[in-house]
Amino acid sequence: MNQTPSNQGIVPDSEARGLLARLPDTPRTLAQLARFDRPIGWWLLFWPGAWAVALAGGGYARWPLIAWLLLGSIAMRGSGCVFNDIVDRDLDRKVARTATRPLASGAMSVKIAWGWLLALCLVGLIVLLQLHLYAQVVALGSLALVAAYPFMKRITGWPQVWLGLVFSWAALVGWSEVVGALTLPGLLLYAGTLFWVVGYDTIYALQDREDDALIGIGSSALSMGKHVRGGVTLCYLLALGLWAGAIWQVRPQALALMALLPMVMHLLWQVATLKEDGVDPLRKFRSNRFSGLLMFLACLVVGSATI
Repeated sequence: MNQTPSNQGIVPDSEARGLLARLPDTPRTLAQLARFDRPIGWWLLFWPGAWAVALAGGGYARWPLIAWLLLGSIAMRGSGCVFNDIVDRDLDRKVARTATRPLASGAMSVKIAWGWLLALCLVGLIVLLQLHLYAQVVALGSLALVAAYPFMKRITGWPQVWLGLVFSWAALVGWSEVVGALTLPGLLLYAGTLFWVVGYDTIYALQDREDDALIGIGSSALSMGKHVRGGVTLCYLLALGLWAGAIWQVRPQALALMALLPMVMHLLWQVATLKEDGVDPLRKFRSNRFSGLLMFLACLVVGSATI
């Protein structure tokens, strides 16, 4: 059976096939370009900010801030994807998983993509204006990292570390907005989140190892070679250790550390059952949306108990 136009470019990890199929061509292509059909990305960008707000004691009183951070995560993740695809459109044509992306496939012009990028950034600006000046400055500090990220795979074998710097940044924003400064617990939370990102994105990169090696771009999955499971385990253990440090700074009691136990069990499950095939890495990567919720609940319990 021939593929209908409404299904073209809908990749295996899309979570909105039915919705996308019903949209007109242009809105559907714009949604794909910003990855609106794949919400796992903005969930992963959002959770660190929600963690920080909750751990700082604002989990209940500052729920509007959490909602703004969610909107900002959707917009900025979308804009980051658009910019990434503009920069990577030639490379994307050479990778099976990304060849159907709108710019790589020619379904959308670069000029329209730049306009869409601007529109998403305007939404991000609206969110930025909801923050106090200190948090605004912290948030703007991420822009250079975001702009440089698409080039990292060309110059380093560890672009996931750079992604960790970017995808963890909301923790600094959320913490500084509630506390008014970047103090040690917020910095430890950020550092732990960086290693969490490196771990889960290494799992995700297992899908592209052969294509990445063929076209000569770097990834932590390639750099770790046969030691991916051990490398991801180390990243997760470092994340948990730093998060434990953040919690201890907020509430120095052994009982508070027990709030991390569900997160510990989930991350250990990921690495213990990981299969380096074409299906399981995506499943394990997606499960980090749930691990984000587990961490949020831990931060909420600890942060609320200190009020």
